[in-house]
Amino acid sequence: MQQLFERNPQRLNMSKQTLKTGSQEDLDEILSAEQENKGLIAPANSMEVYNNTLKDFKEEVVIEGIIRQVNDLEVFVDVKGKSEGIIPREEFKEGEPIYVGSKIEVYIDKFENDDGRLVLSKQKADFLRIWKQVYESYEHGEVVRGILSRRIKGGVEVDLFGIPAFLPGSQIDLRQIPDINVMIGQEYDLKIIKINKDRRNIVVSRRVVLEEERNKQRGNVLDTLEKNQVRKGIVKNITEFGAFIDLGGVDGLLHITDMSYKRINDPKEIVQLGQEIEVVILDYNDKKERISLGIKQLHPHPWKDVSERYPEGVKVRGKIVSVTDYGAFVELESGLEGLIHVSEMSWSAHLQHPNKLFTVGQEVEAVVLKVEAENERISLGTKQLEADPWESIESELLPGAKVTGEVRSIATFGAFVEIKEGVDGLIHVSDMSWTKKIEHPSEMIKKGDKVECVVLAVDSERRRISLSMKHLEDDPWDSVENDFQVGAEIKGKIIRLIDRGAVLELVRGFEGLVPVSKLGTDYIKVPAEAFKLGDEVPAIVTDLNHSQRTIGLSAADYFKNHGDELAAWKEAHKPGMNATEKAKKKEKKEKKEKKEGKEEHKEEPKGENG
Repeated sequence: MQQLFERNPQRLNMSKQTLKTGSQEDLDEILSAEQENKGLIAPANSMEVYNNTLKDFKEEVVIEGIIRQVNDLEVFVDVKGKSEGIIPREEFKEGEPIYVGSKIEVYIDKFENDDGRLVLSKQKADFLRIWKQVYESYEHGEVVRGILSRRIKGGVEVDLFGIPAFLPGSQIDLRQIPDINVMIGQEYDLKIIKINKDRRNIVVSRRVVLEEERNKQRGNVLDTLEKNQVRKGIVKNITEFGAFIDLGGVDGLLHITDMSYKRINDPKEIVQLGQEIEVVILDYNDKKERISLGIKQLHPHPWKDVSERYPEGVKVRGKIVSVTDYGAFVELESGLEGLIHVSEMSWSAHLQHPNKLFTVGQEVEAVVLKVEAENERISLGTKQLEADPWESIESELLPGAKVTGEVRSIATFGAFVEIKEGVDGLIHVSDMSWTKKIEHPSEMIKKGDKVECVVLAVDSERRRISLSMKHLEDDPWDSVENDFQVGAEIKGKIIRLIDRGAVLELVRGFEGLVPVSKLGTDYIKVPAEAFKLGDEVPAIVTDLNHSQRTIGLSAADYFKNHGDELAAWKEAHKPGMNATEKAKKKEKKEKKEKKEGKEEHKEEPKGENG
């Protein structure tokens, strides 16, 4: 080739000119042909011949070519044996076979790119080739078949007549698809909903096709819909309150209460999204726009003949399905539950909460107490599995017998003591002490204490037992005169301060009252103005009342006989401030003086070395 240029410099100039309309490779091919044909084409006319080959072509037209070469990035195509152009490899489908020598329709995109090469397009040729078919299908609203080839941003790319089209995600189905990947590679009926020839843009929809099919089915369903009819449907959506079922273009609501006779917390326990199920038509409005469905109605009602299957007194087994403050629900069979009320769980009256005995899922045995089929109620009991401890209590506990038990609870009027499992007795506050006036049982005992007491009376019919602590010993009032005589001098400590006087603790547990006017002090409104708990008070016995069980005392009468002690007594119990308040005032004064002393020490001037 170099020799040709050397023999004819004119050809070198011609080669430069070809770069404007063709590539160097094209020029070399022409010169080579000239040499092979021994000058049949004059060197001076070779450029003209090359340019003439391009005159047969126009940009933006489709022509036929032959594949000459293939690499990883490009496919080289010979157009009518005159010019060679390139097609980007990416315009071919993935896995599509490309054979050298095979014919192919191409679109002339550009006569020259930046490298002076003919640019071709296979995709544009494919698009133009089937454009008429696409346009007619779009204009007439025809259903076309397409294969979902791959997922792309916003939807799926579809192979439509061999060219790519776009299927938006919102147009894939009537409802959201959990996994679009399962549809890739499948062929579906579609409709073209948008086209743009200049941008070679085709948008298709599967949803439109499904909606048309559903509307056709809807008419058929509504025409044949009847109450109590059994139909098949697809679970379309699941909510907290139920599931929507597609009956074929018509949706119905399957409420959670109509899914099963048994207790369920979530509709997903019964149905799953996309599942085909049988339902019964329960009801619908006049326009058949709201349809109520049921599943449990397909099965016999569990409460039918329940009284025959569960007669009163029979033992049954079941599973705890719920525990509440008032009892536990037991599932006897699917959709059939009974209630063990808290009062029927144990003969003991101290059960704090049903969850102390039962947990959800626990298998239990119980006794049928009552059946109300019309109200769908079954009353059960577990304490009836054991003998009633009150049936033999009168023969076990005779009046006067001593018993020991644990204090289980305390009320204002007394304390309940558990004598045996399921049997409690009451110690009334008046039966706790012969001598003390008790305001509240907690003054004598507390919950959890082990106490010994005496049985006073037993009433098994009313389930009551009267107990007493004070009857463990003889009544000291029978011999009160042995300890106290009217006019006798005594001393006692204050154990209670009340508005009308001070109560003193005396020997053998007796108590005596010193009226406020008899305390031997100057005038005071209430004893708390001059006395505190624990103060020792001298007094004279002024009264012994057996019927009221009271002992009257007087400190003033005592100081009539001991006048030398009165001044000191009055000084110690001045009205307006009791001993406790005096002690607090003295302590406060000492703290103040101590603090002032520290501050004076801080203010002392320092010496020269200080």
